[in-house]
Amino acid sequence: MNYETQVLGDPVMVIGETDARRGRRRLLIGAAIAILLVAIAVWVSMRGGDKAASQGPAVQVPVVTVTVPGQSVVARTVSATGSLAARVDMPVGVVGEGGMVTRVLVQPGDWVRAGQVLASVERSVQTEQVRSLAAQVEVARADAKLAQAQLDRAKALVSRGFISAADIDQRTATRDQAEARVRVAQAQLAEQRARTGRLDIRAPAAGLVLTRAVEPGQIVQAGGSALFRMAKGGEMEMQAQVAESDLSTVRPGNGAMVTPIGSNQAFAGRVWQVSPVVDPQSRQGIARIAIPYNKAIRPGGFASATITSGSGNAPLLPESAIQTDDKGSYVYIVNASNQVERRNVTVGQVSDAGVAMTGGVTGQEKIVTSAGAFLTPGQKVKPEALKKQ
Repeated sequence: MNYETQVLGDPVMVIGETDARRGRRRLLIGAAIAILLVAIAVWVSMRGGDKAASQGPAVQVPVVTVTVPGQSVVARTVSATGSLAARVDMPVGVVGEGGMVTRVLVQPGDWVRAGQVLASVERSVQTEQVRSLAAQVEVARADAKLAQAQLDRAKALVSRGFISAADIDQRTATRDQAEARVRVAQAQLAEQRARTGRLDIRAPAAGLVLTRAVEPGQIVQAGGSALFRMAKGGEMEMQAQVAESDLSTVRPGNGAMVTPIGSNQAFAGRVWQVSPVVDPQSRQGIARIAIPYNKAIRPGGFASATITSGSGNAPLLPESAIQTDDKGSYVYIVNASNQVERRNVTVGQVSDAGVAMTGGVTGQEKIVTSAGAFLTPGQKVKPEALKKQ
């Protein structure tokens, strides 16, 4: 029999309650607590979501590296191509009568001094003529000596009355004629020796032998083709073809760097002559660049040159800052609102120091140095100054 006490209608204690009823009650209480906790969690999450929604989605602002290049001294250069040649190309040929070549004493690439014999022509006939004329000189000298002796004896007899004054005059004239014949014979001998000496083909100046077009046994004649070609002093030059628009900026004395085709070595030179005319077909002129001798510089070869024609001030940018599309070259600048703007530019000289800007920017702008291909005009960015190396 069960008994319970009630206060104000609520059960306070159940005496003799079974274990089954107590278990069901605990289960109901646990379920109620769990439902309460879930409700609290849902309420908290809804409050947080409403707050995030009110704030809007988070925006990622890219960081870009910028530079303010300012103005730098930039060398103005002119690029050109052309042929290599001897600065003074000397063709050497036969000066005398010509004949059969008996000796060739030099090879291409040899250095020779002024007057050195390069080749010799056969001279047996000329040698005999020299001997004949030398003998005639001796005969004339003997005649002059005899005429002088006769004059001296005649003068000794004048005081004794055996020789008249007229005889003295006659013997004096004979002596003078004999001495004149000596001088004539000497002149003829000297002329023949000079003619014989011209059978030696000599270097007109010191320099480098470039080509040889003669061999022993070959018959050569005066006025024929050149037997040798020489570079006076070994000095070389590049005959640079310069565009008409650039020719006016090139002056004698401008420095240049010449690079033969096929070589990675550049040679310092200097412009020594600028053509006063322009070819009407190619619209180009010639700037002749003097270069010291080097084995890598071969006349007839091809080369490229960079001529320094002056200097000026311009902004210098790294190549990574410059973008190109069908509208031309451009850079991105960051304005006061940290937004990207496109700026069209004119590109000048490219060097190891950077790319010179000849138009479009003044150098006082914040210019994006990299990652420009991933930006769009008007985009918000966070600029970061470029760290100097």
